[in-house]
Amino acid sequence: MRYEGSVYRPPSEAYSLIVQVTIGCSHNKCTFCSMYKDKRFRVRKPEEVIEDLREARRLYPRVEKIFLADGDALVLTNEKMMVLLDEIRRLFPECRRVSVYARAGDILRKSPRELEELRQAGVGMFYIGAESGSDRVLAAICKGETAAQLIDAVRRTEDAKIAASVTFISGLAGPDGLQEHAEETGRVISAMEPSYASLLTLMAEPAAPIYEEIRQGRFQLLSPAQVLEETRILIENINVTRKCVFRSNHASNYLSLAGDLPDDKQRLLAQIQAAKQNQSSLRPEYFRAL
Repeated sequence: MRYEGSVYRPPSEAYSLIVQVTIGCSHNKCTFCSMYKDKRFRVRKPEEVIEDLREARRLYPRVEKIFLADGDALVLTNEKMMVLLDEIRRLFPECRRVSVYARAGDILRKSPRELEELRQAGVGMFYIGAESGSDRVLAAICKGETAAQLIDAVRRTEDAKIAASVTFISGLAGPDGLQEHAEETGRVISAMEPSYASLLTLMAEPAAPIYEEIRQGRFQLLSPAQVLEETRILIENINVTRKCVFRSNHASNYLSLAGDLPDDKQRLLAQIQAAKQNQSSLRPEYFRAL
């Protein structure tokens, strides 16, 4: 297997075979992100990817999940993607799911028929970094996408019966934008109704553009108490009509939360209230990580 630079994958793909289809991220402008800064984006030649798949078949007796890296393998046309997916089905008949990171723009460029084609070929999940439901925040972090585009992309994904796992980041708007970021994110999750919604907490590494803003005092990180309040407002504003698995148990989070919405909404809010009254239950700063 050949890998170029640092390779990233979602936490739930920890036991998946990871194969690089693209190198880096085609956007790579988000201010909070330190990933792929050492790479220039390019699409790998299909024959290289197929060579890696064949080597993996020789190495591993059983592969049940495959994650196609790097930042947005969905940038490939369906014609090119199907060549790889057909080879995966031939080599790994036991594979239950193929997953990719996906930008809203990549999804919106696909027709409903193309999304259905991907699902039938084994693609079972898109990981979508939405980050915020506020257009003001999305513009500030140079996301390159609007809330309306993110909602449309997730709805199209779910309509194609591909699970959407959508990530948001607490603290992206700083203390002054806390209320707007939380309320608008809750509204967007309600409109999306994704299969999965997860919440991370902002941590900045030196390679991320926002790191310099923090160092110079132009951007302020939230305190643990402010993160709890933002999370409370966000969950209060989520009103989904079908099951949405909610997780806020990443290593960056101060408080670990897990439940199904709407059923567990009041339990999650009660957990937050208890943590606000007893902050000794929060993850210490030295245990937090990206």
